[in-house]
Order: sequence, then structure tokens, then C-alpha cells
Amino acid sequence: MRARLAPAALVAALLVATSAAFVVTEKLKLTRSPIVGPTVAKVFSPTCDCGTASAEIRFRLRQPDRVSVAIVDSGGDIVRELARDQPQGRRFVAYVWDGRDDAGRVVAEGTYKPRVHLARQRRTIVMPNRIRVDTTPPHVTTFTARPLVISPDGDGRFDRAKIRYRVDEKAVVELYVDGVRALRRLGTRTSGTMDWFGTAGGEPLPQGAHTLRLVARDLAGNLGPRSGSRTVRIHFLSLGRERVVTKPGERFAILAISHARTLRWKLGGRSGVARPGTLRFRAPDAPGRHVLRVEANGHVKRALVVVRPEAP
Repeated sequence: MRARLAPAALVAALLVATSAAFVVTEKLKLTRSPIVGPTVAKVFSPTCDCGTASAEIRFRLRQPDRVSVAIVDSGGDIVRELARDQPQGRRFVAYVWDGRDDAGRVVAEGTYKPRVHLARQRRTIVMPNRIRVDTTPPHVTTFTARPLVISPDGDGRFDRAKIRYRVDEKAVVELYVDGVRALRRLGTRTSGTMDWFGTAGGEPLPQGAHTLRLVARDLAGNLGPRSGSRTVRIHFLSLGRERVVTKPGERFAILAISHARTLRWKLGGRSGVARPGTLRFRAPDAPGRHVLRVEANGHVKRALVVVRPEAP
């Protein structure tokens, strides 16, 4: 008889234990978390030497307690202790993790979580907020600039170069021209475009060849290497020659290259309007040195016209 009752007693004990565990579990579900308003940096780089080189863990308690805060890896093992048995009231308190373990070494890339222990309540809570450590810099994989010659004079003709790029991860992309930052692309898409209007550091650049490079900074703050270079030439106006020797009243020609629709010119007491290309003039009647002035949307080039008297 006793042998029959033993299994029944064991089953009854198991049922009681299971019921008690269920009650405790349900009670914990209904109990409000002692941690209020937790905010955690989602991604950072401990090696970036930037504003996101550390992660902040911020929260407050419903009731004052003595707090221990640690960082645990994906396996639940502690990699860094941030605070031990520290008194904390109801106000918000921030704890900062620099991405290193207790030995001072940078941790491996991956996902980590804050773990909070409350001594008085005898509770340990692994916060669901994940922190991702990323130390790999982004790279610009493709970069083009078209057209290769622009004329940013505001007339809507060849005013800009279209920059197209692709990055191997989400990142903010910046354009540098001759080593000076010119543009910063908003957003963190892995591909995009930007329009360059011939400026750098907020100032318009002079006519000539300029070197363009891209740099990407990812969400963690890692700054990638500068991309390969592209050369874009700024050109407003150029004349085929700077000095003309002619005779009084003799006709001569000068090549004027520009993206402007029309050019304005002055020579001696005469002036006029012409299209870019070969400009034809009649030399002044008075011997001497004269200046031919050609203007394209505010950009001016000059050529010396030397009128030599005819031999007697």
C-alpha cells in the first residue's frame, strides 16, 4: 500500500511546485519593472576618436536601491563591470561604457546588453536594449563625377557636376575638393548622388583643375579612407591668344571658349555681343596698344592688341 502511495505523493508534490512556480511567474509578469525610461546607445565604435566612441546607458529607478551595472555578451558572460553596489535614487543616472573589457582591451565586434542588479530587491535584470560594437570603417566602392568640365556661373548651363557613389555600408558621405570639405550628404544610404557647384569651404573656386575625393563615416562613427580621386575642371572663359599684332583697321580673329550663351566685348571705342567661338574684329585706326575685353557672365578675359603703323 505504501509503495502505491509513494508515486502519488511525488506527483502531488510536483504539481504543487509547478503551481507555485506558475504563480511566481505570473506575479513577476504583473509587477512593474523597477527600471524606468531606459535609453541606450544602439551602435558605437570605441576606436573612432569621435563623438560616438562610447555608449551611454541611462535609466532611473522606481525606488532607491544599491545598483551594480555590467555589460554582458551574447552568451550572458560579463565583459565589463561599470558600477558595483552604488547607491542610486529616483533620478536619472547615466553609466558610460568605452567598449573595453575589465582588462582594458577593446571587445570584439558584436552585440552586448547592460545587466543591472538591485541589491535591496535582490533582482538582476538584463536590459533588452542592445548595444552594437562596430570598429570596421566604411569604404567608398564606386565614385563618378560628370561632366568633367563645369561652368558654375549661375546661368543654368553646366553649372554643376553630378557626383554618384556607393558605400559598402550605411554611412554619411562627404566630398572634399583639393583637401577642403565641400559637401556633406544628408542621410546614410549605401548609394546616392550630390551636386557640386564649384565651391569648397563655402567659397567659389577659381578656374582650373580641381581634385575631388569622397570620405564616408558610418553610424558607429568610424571614418573610412579617402576614395580615389576624380578631376573636374572649372572653366568660365578662355581666349585663344593673349596678344595680337595687327595694322590700323585690319581685321583679325580670336577664339573665345565658354559655356555662356553670349559674350560681351569691348575694343577701343566699340563694343558688341557675340556667341562663343571665333570672334572677328577690326583693329582700331589709331596705332598703339589697345585692350580687347571679353566678358562671359561676369568673368572677364583680356587680350593686348598692338596696332603698328603701316610703313610709309
